[in-house]
Amino acid sequence: MSWLEALVLGIVQGLTEYLPVSSSGHLAIGSALFGIKGEENLAFTIVVHVATVLSTLVVLWKEIEWIFRGLFKFQMNSETRYALNILVSMIPIGIVGVFFKDKVEAIFGSGLLIVGCMLLVTAALLAFSYYAKPRQKTAISMKDAFIIGLSQACAVLPGLSRSGTTIATGLLLGNNKAKLAQFSFLMVIPPILGEALLDVLKLVKGEDIAGDIPTLSLVVGFVAAFLSGCLACRWMINIVKKGKLIYFAIYCAIAGFVTIACILMK
Repeated sequence: MSWLEALVLGIVQGLTEYLPVSSSGHLAIGSALFGIKGEENLAFTIVVHVATVLSTLVVLWKEIEWIFRGLFKFQMNSETRYALNILVSMIPIGIVGVFFKDKVEAIFGSGLLIVGCMLLVTAALLAFSYYAKPRQKTAISMKDAFIIGLSQACAVLPGLSRSGTTIATGLLLGNNKAKLAQFSFLMVIPPILGEALLDVLKLVKGEDIAGDIPTLSLVVGFVAAFLSGCLACRWMINIVKKGKLIYFAIYCAIAGFVTIACILMK
């Protein structure tokens, strides 16, 4: 992987992690176009995902600080309830990570056909949440947090947008648009950091997960994903507030059909 390819894929990851168009799907498509496969792709994917998590920490630092200040009061307050909701939302993805990690990784290597199909599912979810008009709730409940967590667990499939799936699920449950976008971005921080920690432990044990990818490519990809992620995170929060997800549904539908058509015409 050259530094230029890393730059392009890093920008793609940073933008698509927050925009509801599937970062994993776009990385798979981009990697296929550049001919990047195997361990090289896996190592790069880990690096750029960590970069986008750090961009979330930067953009939503005030909200994160608010949660921790409330937690250290050691009482049941709104901050503690918010943190508990995040923990509850992590249960489904934790179960998938512990018991089905190998199967998920096998799916990621199964080609672009599943990416195209899941992009169509993402389009359907976004369109449905756009036209549905449930009664608005004042706060995200623990039950809703778990259901949103289930949707995040399903979104490990390449092409099924994590942000799109969680936000669409929350909207269908009647949650506030502005609060939902922040919750969707905050709830992904612990799982991705946990995955990164496991990979660091593999390196400590001597397992080679980086393959032959140059250090410069990893650094360029990391910086590109971080900077584009900061921009996309702020942008996406405003988009959700304005309720303009239908445009992304159209994009995902077109991208899905084009991907499937290219596979079938080979």
